[in-house]
Amino acid sequence: MQLRYQFRVYPTPGQQIELARAFGCARVVFNDGLRLRQEACEQGLPYVSDAELSKRIITQAKGTPERAWLGEVSAVVLQQALADLNTAYRNFFNSLSGKRRGRTVAPPRFRSRKDNRQAIRFTKNSRFRVLGNGRLRLPKIGDLAVRWSRTLPSDPSSVAIIRDAAGRYFASFVVQVADEALPPVESEIGIDLGLTHFAVMSDGTKVAAPAFLRRAARKLKRLQRDLSRKQRGSQNRSKAVVKVARAHARVADTRRDWQHKLSTQIIRENQAVYVEDLCVSGLGRTRLAKSVHDAGWASFTAMLEYKAALYGRTFGRVNRFFPSTRMCSQCGRINDKMALNVRTWDCPCGSHHDRDVNAALNVRAAGQADLNARGAHVRPGLVPAARDEAGTHPDAACSTRSVEGISVPRGRRGCQFDQAHFGHEFREFTGLTPTRYIEVRRRFLREHPGHAMDGWPLPAD
Repeated sequence: MQLRYQFRVYPTPGQQIELARAFGCARVVFNDGLRLRQEACEQGLPYVSDAELSKRIITQAKGTPERAWLGEVSAVVLQQALADLNTAYRNFFNSLSGKRRGRTVAPPRFRSRKDNRQAIRFTKNSRFRVLGNGRLRLPKIGDLAVRWSRTLPSDPSSVAIIRDAAGRYFASFVVQVADEALPPVESEIGIDLGLTHFAVMSDGTKVAAPAFLRRAARKLKRLQRDLSRKQRGSQNRSKAVVKVARAHARVADTRRDWQHKLSTQIIRENQAVYVEDLCVSGLGRTRLAKSVHDAGWASFTAMLEYKAALYGRTFGRVNRFFPSTRMCSQCGRINDKMALNVRTWDCPCGSHHDRDVNAALNVRAAGQADLNARGAHVRPGLVPAARDEAGTHPDAACSTRSVEGISVPRGRRGCQFDQAHFGHEFREFTGLTPTRYIEVRRRFLREHPGHAMDGWPLPAD
């Protein structure tokens, strides 16, 4: 697995000038390549290939008086800027053709010298290296002082020098990390993410939402008010912009550090972790947008996913349309929609549920059922074979016509289900996902009107 290791670097004033020159040259090469391809498209000319683009924008441009200063920086920096442009175009074309999954990717746009974040990248071809005294040697820049917080596990394949909006410099190394399987444990956990409590575990543990942005709101408000009073284009306004950026960077760094510690603890203590696949971009457009972005659910689940792969754990996402809150974790009954102020509720089966803990239990059960449907062994006991399995169930002596490829076992009362074999909850007698299970059950009811359906949870119609 490839990971990024980021460290703070402290360039001297002269090295900052060289880095600014490298940032500017990389930006100019990127914009020249984008402009050339846009003009070719407008004139109906063929698409400019990557090799032709490099020849015209870098090699030939260095020989002209207008772009002679491109030779003052490392050629690898310029080549990597064009590589970023080529990657942006390929992502755009793949998004249009359907090869790239997810949201539609927009075409590349011009980079601005006023962007808050500037970055350049060096590969092994540039012959960068870490010296014995701990400094990072970069071509045509010099030896940078690095604050090492840990050692690199292997030789880096590339390094990116980043300057953020707060004026800080970072060196981001790409290294190959070997998987470190942790000792196996028996516990499996489901996590329900929220705003009142950041995470509620299926074992009843509740993690309070730290709300880092809300806690820093008073300071941010004061700094933003001071910034709005500064004259545009003045030096004092530039200083105020840096102060605001530093305050936001402190909030982001604190949140990231807290999420890393929590995610590592969860992965170490549990063999399998299941979370709900939330639509964060959609929730970010509601009236709860500020709290949703402050929570940082997407970054937290991404940490859980890559750490599970690194340490040999199981990670699963549950369908976002799965009714984890409204479903009873004891009998499987799906109730009507509940308002957000309803924190506890009672099921007709007699169970009393905490809203978040019940949702976490359902997320864990649904995650285990999804893994069963893909053929993974999650829990002991007899489970009907998934539709793509070739084996047979030992207790299914006879079966009726299959419903969407799932055989329906007969009991002594004809087509009535054997409740003792399948159990209460849908996850104990089917490998289907919860949403697919509801569809199969409703179709069975249409084909068998008036059926007793013993042992089947009742979906909300």
